[in-house]
Amino acid sequence: MPLTLVPTPIGNLEDITLRALRVLRNADLIACEDTRTSSVLLRRYHIAAPLVPFHLHNEKECLPRLMEALRAGKSVAVVSDAGTPGVSDPGWILLRSALDEGIEADVLPGPSALLPALLLSGLTPHPFLFLGFPPEKPGARGELFQSLRGVPWTLCFYISPHKAERQIAEMAEAWGDRRAALVREISKVYQESIRSPLSGLLSRLEQGLRGEMVLVVEGHVPGDEGEDAWKAEADALHAGGATVRSAVETIVARHPVAKNAVKAYLLSLRSLNLKGLNGNGDGSA
Repeated sequence: MPLTLVPTPIGNLEDITLRALRVLRNADLIACEDTRTSSVLLRRYHIAAPLVPFHLHNEKECLPRLMEALRAGKSVAVVSDAGTPGVSDPGWILLRSALDEGIEADVLPGPSALLPALLLSGLTPHPFLFLGFPPEKPGARGELFQSLRGVPWTLCFYISPHKAERQIAEMAEAWGDRRAALVREISKVYQESIRSPLSGLLSRLEQGLRGEMVLVVEGHVPGDEGEDAWKAEADALHAGGATVRSAVETIVARHPVAKNAVKAYLLSLRSLNLKGLNGNGDGSA
């Protein structure tokens, strides 16, 4: 097979398949996300094939070289640092280009963080919706979270440790304090599954958590109006002149919702009021 996307272990090097090892041994070139990371795996299994750096920052520049090799009849294997390449890692642009030119390609089954995390979450595994990493820009992220508010399917995200607290707080603001699970370091020594409402995950994150993470969140439950209830109370407290701090304490004591979500919502109300005052509240310039 000229082009093969090869899944690699996400933590435990014993999780690679026999077929994956055979493809890597027979490859003329191995396109890898980080040569240092891939070299550890290849040395473990005594594989010596030329490595070509192929990552999100150079894939467009490297693409012509890899396509030239494929056109010349060479076999190219693509690996990421961990898991299946091409989804949230490099590989898709090369696969698409090869298929467009009629070059045969294959994707091997193998390790992925998504399905173990989904099952370990204890939430309904089907149907589910995988969304990769949330958008970097706050506006795009907010739009995405709002668009998912009524989706009844279990939601799965890859999430960066240093962004997790902020992004989970935004989810809680958009969806309420849903059941969720944060599954980290899958197949590694310190693997952990934290099953909790979003507010509980925020509390754990405040204590400091590291490692590769998958977030699984319960979908919308029809008839669950808990979010509307606490937001209605927040509107009333805000209109009555309550401070943000006192309103947050009141609402959290009465509703299963994260403090950060309530605070963000109240601050957004205050921001809207300020904009209205600056505009004289009547649409005039």
